[in-house]
Amino acid sequence: MVKEPMSPVKDKNYDLIHAVQMSLQHVWQMETYIADAEDRGDTELAAWFRKIQESNRKAGDQGKKMLADRLQKENG
Repeated sequence: MVKEPMSPVKDKNYDLIHAVQMSLQHVWQMETYIADAEDRGDTELAAWFRKIQESNRKAGDQGKKMLADRLQKENG
């Protein structure tokens, strides 16, 4: 297993921001996968991709709320 080097960014919210970004990127990417599956008539696969998309959307929304709460606490 390849371990990524430690982030050079010393911001305590970096990992949270990165995780939110990745979750939202996956929401967008699933659109392509859903369309591809639907184009092939594979409704089972499209439905599975939609479940993944919804999980990532929820994670992104939770992360955005968590980040907003943390930033608000930092700024008083």
